[in-house]
Amino acid sequence: MSRTGARQFFDAILDDGSFRSWDGPPLEVAVTDDYRAELADATLRTGLDESVLTGEGTVSGRRVAVVACEFDFLAGSIGVAAAERITASVQRATALGLPLIASPSSGGTRMQEGTVAFLQMVKIAAAVELHKKAHLPYLVYLRHPTTGGVFASWGSLGHLTAAEPGALIGFLGPRVYEHLYGEPFPEGVQTAEHLFAHGVIDSVVPLDKLRGVVDRVLTVVADPPAPGICARKSAASAENRAQIAWESVEASRRADRPGVDYLLAHGATDRVLLSGTGRGESGTTLLALARFGGQPAVVVGQRRVIGGLVGPRALREARRGMALAAGLQLPLVLVIDTAGPALSRQAEEDGLAGEIALCLAELVTLDTPTVSVLLGQGSGGPALAMVPADRVLAAQNGWLAPLPPEGASAIVYRDVDHAPELAAAQGVRSADLLKAGIVDVIVPEEPDAADDPAGFTARMSAAIAAELHTLHTVPAAQRLGVRLQRYRRIGVPDG
Repeated sequence: MSRTGARQFFDAILDDGSFRSWDGPPLEVAVTDDYRAELADATLRTGLDESVLTGEGTVSGRRVAVVACEFDFLAGSIGVAAAERITASVQRATALGLPLIASPSSGGTRMQEGTVAFLQMVKIAAAVELHKKAHLPYLVYLRHPTTGGVFASWGSLGHLTAAEPGALIGFLGPRVYEHLYGEPFPEGVQTAEHLFAHGVIDSVVPLDKLRGVVDRVLTVVADPPAPGICARKSAASAENRAQIAWESVEASRRADRPGVDYLLAHGATDRVLLSGTGRGESGTTLLALARFGGQPAVVVGQRRVIGGLVGPRALREARRGMALAAGLQLPLVLVIDTAGPALSRQAEEDGLAGEIALCLAELVTLDTPTVSVLLGQGSGGPALAMVPADRVLAAQNGWLAPLPPEGASAIVYRDVDHAPELAAAQGVRSADLLKAGIVDVIVPEEPDAADDPAGFTARMSAAIAAELHTLHTVPAAQRLGVRLQRYRRIGVPDG
């Protein structure tokens, strides 16, 4: 496939005429005569003095820093001079408080400079990590081809990572693999599409669509929240406890009930879907950037899919969302809607219980505003793992329990016939959760959410927006203290 140049990349994402170069003369390093000739030839062919271009520009008027490789200059390889240019640009972006957009297209380490060049990836990775620790966005667009140490350092550290369609992306280039092992690398593995399908990267985006994606991302992660709105807070009736509890369970299981995908599509704006853990895993979790009523957030949601029980991979996706929210200092919205955990040998060997524990521990201590939404079923450990937020909203027919009521009935009565009775006795319904201090707001279903998905979604979206706006006004230390005390006191008698 044809290759996209660095200047073409800048032209595609930046406002017309806004690019300003940060590049001075490259650092002079000791070179052999043959290498000097290669550098001179690369300069003659490309008009560039190194394999990397850096600078700044604007995206819809927002100032951003940019770094891009030029593959036509010695295969975009990174030596000492190129690494110095990258590192200096990252540090400058950090000092200026700018979002950083990086676009590698590289064969990796510059072999002419050997091990010293190989070690340059350390300082680039360090600079990128410090940029992220300053809570500044780092976005990556992988162009064809990206391999080697570049992919294994600054090409894989983005808050969000997209790639060019059809791009060759992998750690070890296929030509090197074939020479080392005497056979071709398996076909179709080192492609943008394959890595997206396996949760290594977030999306595959054509260059002509990239500007729109970057603009939406910056709208969420860089633009200020909109003025808040007030949502009506209502509690469901507490009458007919047994009947209503079981009816809620049944209502939550309707196949046509709106889930997190519907909520995001019809109740949020500026949506950017992410994919997987970034580490080669994807599950039944939705991960996205979005705004509710103008309030920005990272969204983590359990999807209503056939066989969509929650396993360790889905929980690791949720933890990625938590880390993303903390890293970008964005609020986190968690949407609970699960029939329970995936119970299998594979789930146990992959550390299901440990992932539930890590979700719980990380969420309850997360240093950013959090809102949990009990949208439907809330069965078992995977539901609990996403509950302990600053504020908890529940759909009127949402419920939360250690097991599905049938499972509780099997333990207590050795049958499933007492499930409705157990649902009432265990206090699983939203009204009971409100009384117990687990839920703060019940969003009415007037009528059932499945019969009025648009109206219900509008009410839920408004409630989320109102909570996010309120949480923005609370100092971080106070917010965390209140959250910890809240979960310390649940179930403890007053006095």
